[in-house]
Amino acid sequence: MPESRRTTSPSNTESLIPVHSGYRHLKSFQIAQQAFDVTVRFADRYISIRSRTHDQMVQAARSGVQNIAEGSKASGTSKKMELKLTNVARASLEELKLDYEDYLRQRGLSLWPEADPRRRALVARRCKTAEEVAGWVKEVSDGRGDGNGPDGQGKPNARRGVSGAESMPSMKSIQSMSGGPARTNTGLAAANNGASYPEIAANAANVLIGVACALLDRQIEAQAALFDGARQRGDGLLRRSWPGAK
Repeated sequence: MPESRRTTSPSNTESLIPVHSGYRHLKSFQIAQQAFDVTVRFADRYISIRSRTHDQMVQAARSGVQNIAEGSKASGTSKKMELKLTNVARASLEELKLDYEDYLRQRGLSLWPEADPRRRALVARRCKTAEEVAGWVKEVSDGRGDGNGPDGQGKPNARRGVSGAESMPSMKSIQSMSGGPARTNTGLAAANNGASYPEIAANAANVLIGVACALLDRQIEAQAALFDGARQRGDGLLRRSWPGAK
C-alpha cells in the first residue's frame, strides 16, 4: 500500500504569519478612541483653536489611537514593531494626561485624587461614547443621579480588566465605601461641592486616559514577554543551523 501523503493544515502546522486579533477588539483601543473623541469636544469648547495647546492635545489623543491600531496590525509580522508602536501610543496618552493636568492647575481647578468617588463612578458607568461621557459629566455637574446609572446601580463588571475594572474597585466596593447605594449620591455631591463643568470634564477625560494607560501597561508587558520569547527561539534556531554562530 502506498504511503499516504502528508497534508498540512492549520491544526498541524504553525502559520507563517501568526494569528492576531483585530485592534478594534482591544479594550485599550476602545478606551483610547473614546478619550480621543472626548478630547476633540473638550478642546473645541474650552481651548482656543488658535492655541498651540488645542492642536497638541488633539494630535496626542489621535496618536494614541493610531499607534495602538498600527501596532496591532504589525503584530503578525514583527513583534518588535508592535512593541515599539504600543510604547509610542502609551507615551502619547501620557502627554495628553499631562495636558489635562496642566489645564486644571493653570486655572486653579482641582485634580481628583485617586480615592475620589467620582473616578470610580465614571469607570462603573462604562460609557461607550463621548456623548455618554458628556451626559455623565452633566449629571454630576447638575447634582442629578449618582453618577453610576439611571437606577443608582453601576453595571456589574462581567470580567476583570474590562475597561480598566481590575485597577478600580468593584461596584460592591464603591458602595461599601460610600455607605451603600442610598448614600452614593450624597458622597458624589459632597465630592463635587461646586466644581465647575470644565473641571469635571477635564477630570473625566483624565480618568479615561488613566484607564487606557493602565491597559497599555499590561499590554506592553505581555508584548515584551512575547518578543523576548520569539528572539530566544530565533537565537536557538540560528545556533542549531550554524553551530559556530553566537
